[in-house]
Amino acid sequence: MAMVTLIRGAKVYQPENAGVKDILVLNGTIAAVGDRLKADFGGCVEIEEINAEGMAAVPGFIDSHEHIMGGGGEGGFHTRTPEANLKDLIMNGITTVVGCIGTDSVGRDMAGLLSKAHALDNEGITTYVYAGAYRVPVKTLTDSLMKDIMMLDKVIGVGEVAISDHRSSQPTFEEFARIAADARVAGMLSGKAGIVNVHLGDSLRYMDLIDRVIHETEIPASQFLPTHVNRNAGLFDAGVELAKEGLTIDFSGNEDIDFWETICDEVRVCKGIRRMLDLGISSDRFTISSDGQGSLPVFNEQGEFQGIGIGKASSLLKEVRECVQKEGIPLEIAIKAITSNVASVLKLGTKGRLKPGFDADICLLTQDTLELKSVMAKGKFVVKDGEQQVFGTFERV
Repeated sequence: MAMVTLIRGAKVYQPENAGVKDILVLNGTIAAVGDRLKADFGGCVEIEEINAEGMAAVPGFIDSHEHIMGGGGEGGFHTRTPEANLKDLIMNGITTVVGCIGTDSVGRDMAGLLSKAHALDNEGITTYVYAGAYRVPVKTLTDSLMKDIMMLDKVIGVGEVAISDHRSSQPTFEEFARIAADARVAGMLSGKAGIVNVHLGDSLRYMDLIDRVIHETEIPASQFLPTHVNRNAGLFDAGVELAKEGLTIDFSGNEDIDFWETICDEVRVCKGIRRMLDLGISSDRFTISSDGQGSLPVFNEQGEFQGIGIGKASSLLKEVRECVQKEGIPLEIAIKAITSNVASVLKLGTKGRLKPGFDADICLLTQDTLELKSVMAKGKFVVKDGEQQVFGTFERV
């Protein structure tokens, strides 16, 4: 039986501000966005109508960097973080997530990552993954990176390959360039992004390997999505310079924003995005990811572990809200960082926009405070009026 939903009277951000419109959803796809829409199936189909007056409708959030099967371990086995669950994602507006492996590619592997991605997909959201982890050579499920990207539907690139970090495998320029080249060609052959998601550490080498590949080979800046660019001022400066040349850079959101800015000297996301816009850098050149379920270890100058936190999916909307409320960035610009910009750099063709033909992944926010109220994923309300509607397999046990 057809599934039809008509969302009425929301202020629609596609993410461009389209004004007050109705949204017609048919079988998991946005069928129409317009004024006073009507849907008549001769009484054969039940139509769910939602009054969204006073609400802002934005695309479902895309988290491009989440440790869905847990991360961490840098402080010993007991510091391994737990897996993501459906509730944490949908209750924070995330309808599409890209899973990755971080420091530990021994205790966790691609088979486990893909299994977790399929589980979340079965429970109601859209999932993708990156092949590999911090380490080089890249550990894959098949016998090569190119084969993983080309033959495994959920694999859209490689990552998070670590550079400029004492936890990285210290890849050479040649090794790093080969990874980017293989990912690029595999992406071309399979119609995927073949993106290289790059973990950036605190080293003063910053983004030197990315810079060299862009300027010393034929591989374009669009092949990379470096993350954690806001972890310190020097690294962010380096990212801004490459963003001027067309690189998209990824901010890591934080739940405790004040702590990470004042104690750990991170660049506050809203301030970083405001600076980029003031410099005339395209609003297409930045994204925000959560690093959800990843550990947030603190080390001293000797590289010794001092303490640990955990990334939260809730950071995405919190950072967007700060952009709007603290820096006066229009919602249609700020929301791109977790919707259309992510879909563009990852080549997720039917994600990130509220337009006919796109997947019906929709978040309804209060217009004044930008509080999340309802979430639709794959055309089905998984959160409605703040209440979870769809539950993970073990969430009610």
